[in-house]
Amino acid sequence: MTNVREAVGPLGPVFEDVHRIAVLRGGGLGDLLFALPAMEALADAYPGAEITLLGTPLHRELFEGRPGPVHDVEVLPFAQGVRDGQVDDDAVDAFFTRMRAREFDLAVQVHGGGRFSNPFLLNLGARHTVGTRTDDAAPLERNLPYLYYQHEVLRALEVVGLAGATTAGLTPRIQVMDADRAAAADALTGTSPNRPRLVLHPGATDARRRWASERFAQVARWAAEDGFDVDVIGDASEQELARQVVAEATVTQASAEPPAAGAGTIRSLAGRLSIGGLVGLLEAADVMVGNDSGPRHLAQAVGTATVGIYWVGNVINAAPLGRCRHRMHIGWVTHCPVCGADVTQVGWTAEKCDHTFPLNDAVEPRDVYADVRALAGAPGETAAAGEQADHGQDSSCS
Repeated sequence: MTNVREAVGPLGPVFEDVHRIAVLRGGGLGDLLFALPAMEALADAYPGAEITLLGTPLHRELFEGRPGPVHDVEVLPFAQGVRDGQVDDDAVDAFFTRMRAREFDLAVQVHGGGRFSNPFLLNLGARHTVGTRTDDAAPLERNLPYLYYQHEVLRALEVVGLAGATTAGLTPRIQVMDADRAAAADALTGTSPNRPRLVLHPGATDARRRWASERFAQVARWAAEDGFDVDVIGDASEQELARQVVAEATVTQASAEPPAAGAGTIRSLAGRLSIGGLVGLLEAADVMVGNDSGPRHLAQAVGTATVGIYWVGNVINAAPLGRCRHRMHIGWVTHCPVCGADVTQVGWTAEKCDHTFPLNDAVEPRDVYADVRALAGAPGETAAAGEQADHGQDSSCS
């Protein structure tokens, strides 16, 4: 039986004589992962063509030596609306000179609404271009209207459908390599392979998407009491946040009853892992809990069960599509609690405010931990365990 292939939107004709494809997708780790099924679809539609990702240094590090649709990564220069940083016009010009020399046959824009990314893409000099555009963005050869509330995986798949690419899969996948496992080995030293492992990521680029550190700490404490080894992760900028979660969990743990025999550990690995090490660690985890941010999406891509803490608007754009292995807890805030601004509106003309407030404060630790236990097979008993029955959770997906 052959795989059934579908197009998310209108299916355009395949371009002829395409040998070199450029895909523009900067941004963070999650942004990249959302584009992976679309790049797989391009690889199937244009067998033998080389796909070059125009991305970031982190993207290059992730794909180096890794099987998949991406043949190579060209690091984007700092340019307005394409890659944040101090713009260097000479570096931008040099980038375009080098890219035009590569003579791309097809350039694909899956980097936002196109106000900045479409002119950038057109400067590559590719024979054909496809992508999204808002009403005020430069048109490409084939265009898809950019409407903010659409799942990012489906948006990218709809874009490549303009170039004749269909898909047999909707879930981003990253192949775990022996090098990833080796890179994670030091982090796993001293822990028992027989213990269940929980990974927590308390960070997020948008501070409003961060669940409170004390709530992550409560989940960490319950998990350690149940025998989990708990690893708190983050990049170098999140080391203090991770340290705070560990400290709060440890203080809470110390103020409670003495830990039972067989209790697990709680530690921070923030700032200590390469991207390969993170891939290896996430593969070794039984469950990963995180905000709507890159590490949660990466955990899903390597096949680890996840519990995500989302703002309702981000559910539409970025939530996992399945619920057997991936659970969600949602903050339903729609207006700023300080000034009343509507936070569901997006775009240049949308109402804005400068207040920072949690969008997911109503999510309860006991509900998150009930899902952790269900996904991990409920390895132990805690005071929180009794509440699992209230949610009807079942770790079986048969």
